[in-house]
Amino acid sequence: MDGIKSQDLGLLLKLVSLQKQERLGPGYKAQQAWPHDWQDWDDEGEFPATWMGEFFGDESSYPAAYTVRSLEAETCIGKSQVSNSLRRCFDVGLAKKDRKSGVPRVNSKSLYEFIVYGAKYVFPAKPGQLVRGIRTAFSAPVLENHLFSAGELLPVWPDARGSNKGLEVSPLFKTVGHAVRRDPELYALLALVDAIRIGSPRESNLAKELLKKRMDVTE
Repeated sequence: MDGIKSQDLGLLLKLVSLQKQERLGPGYKAQQAWPHDWQDWDDEGEFPATWMGEFFGDESSYPAAYTVRSLEAETCIGKSQVSNSLRRCFDVGLAKKDRKSGVPRVNSKSLYEFIVYGAKYVFPAKPGQLVRGIRTAFSAPVLENHLFSAGELLPVWPDARGSNKGLEVSPLFKTVGHAVRRDPELYALLALVDAIRIGSPRESNLAKELLKKRMDVTE
């Protein structure tokens, strides 16, 4: 059995985001994941249909959001890689197929525990060279009003269309820029994971609490 890869973690967080959309329905606004007037890249148009209620308007349509083809379009991870990622996640119990619909469901509590206790060791990262990119960790909108790091160079995912320069942080998967531009909730989740991966104890502990709330993890 293959071990879990970093892109598997990114795909699982995408599923967490989709489940939130599904639960809250078409009235849920993606922009709630960040300030309405904030973005960290050159605009490429409106959010895709998944955020506009196409898939989550009724029970008969939502499974389409979870197909390998849809997940590829949303994350830009290849279809074969998506299939392999799902298989690995099923094998280790981080996800399973819904008995009724057949769509992949995340074991949120197990995923949260894996992130909190293992992510920084299994998928280590540290700020690198100065690059243009998209803010992550404590510089992302999900944390920027909670933490202050004045005078420091901010951590960013390298992205040619990013609006800021900062210290490069290797993302969990190469196409993270594409994925977060389409899904603000996923952006928030990934940035919190990065705060756990690279942050100080204070930053990491705050990120853990915010991630727990966003993933709806209960004791």
